[in-house]
Amino acid sequence: MAEVGDNRVAVYIDFDNIVISLYNQLYGRGAFQSDRVRNVVIDSPSADAEVVERITSATVDIGAILDYASSFGTVVISRAYADWSQPVNAGYRRQLIDRAIDLTQMFPLSATKNGADIRLAIDVVEDMFRLGDVTHVVLVAGDSDYVALAQRVKRLGRYIVAVGVEGATSKSLPAACNDFSLYDDLPGIWVDEEETEPVDPPQPAPVKVAATRANAKTTAASAPKKAPVKKAAPTAVFRTELAPVDVVTGADEHGRDADEPAAKMSPRAATTLLRRALELGHDKDADDEWLNMSAVKQQIKRLDPSFHEKSIGYRSFSDFVKSRSRFAEINDSTNAVKVRLRPQSGT
Repeated sequence: MAEVGDNRVAVYIDFDNIVISLYNQLYGRGAFQSDRVRNVVIDSPSADAEVVERITSATVDIGAILDYASSFGTVVISRAYADWSQPVNAGYRRQLIDRAIDLTQMFPLSATKNGADIRLAIDVVEDMFRLGDVTHVVLVAGDSDYVALAQRVKRLGRYIVAVGVEGATSKSLPAACNDFSLYDDLPGIWVDEEETEPVDPPQPAPVKVAATRANAKTTAASAPKKAPVKKAAPTAVFRTELAPVDVVTGADEHGRDADEPAAKMSPRAATTLLRRALELGHDKDADDEWLNMSAVKQQIKRLDPSFHEKSIGYRSFSDFVKSRSRFAEINDSTNAVKVRLRPQSGT
């Protein structure tokens, strides 16, 4: 796994940009506006069932974005910019707060623009001058408006990374950055439906979430405008779900407060972290088949500092990894123990 040393990462998310782009990628150009998604309350009895289903299918995996950012170093700043009074954005409130992301409120300046790009750019430049220890900037957006910002960040000596949605990202933005990834290509967007039980025989290769989206898009395009969308049985699952949250009280649909005490990590969640860390390690070191065990554990701790193998019943991290032999393979023939994702049969 690439050595990240003392890298310190700042993450800035143009939230409207990523939510709208992902929805339009799935259901066609302009679908977000034509479906009037912005003000849909998904748990309201009066909400259009088809649109609610579409919103749920187009849920952005915030965890995958933050986990990818953490592969560059320690995340010290994470901000998301949107009008959080709008139901479609408020539905992500719990997800974002759980990942300690600062929510920057953007009130609409016009009927079509909320000024997030300007505010975000100002904050980035200010932070670069104010915080000299920030080494990496991760920009989650795809507008050409951010090209000048990316160029300025590079001139200030920082490493700039952008994440955008396929079909909604300016061609000039990747060229202005040091690194660029499509949202669908982020490690962890590939998720096994049956991924958590240890010591199982090897399973088929994971199915890409984007493929499910493509199927849904084809189905939606061929269906009448208001006819129910017939979707195939899900072949993949999101790591996180869209949890409706009351904008005023902050409680979700079960009445739980978004600031409730953290629960003990489950074996399933720990397994997901291990898989994500291995995927990130292979993504960073594509030419290195085996990853240092210690580096993988460090990556897991960056993904979730609450991880501790003893809390889920293992004496050592090595024992924990060995118990997940269904997808993780260990090489202990040398002094430095190595680990990798188990090759799928036929590859």
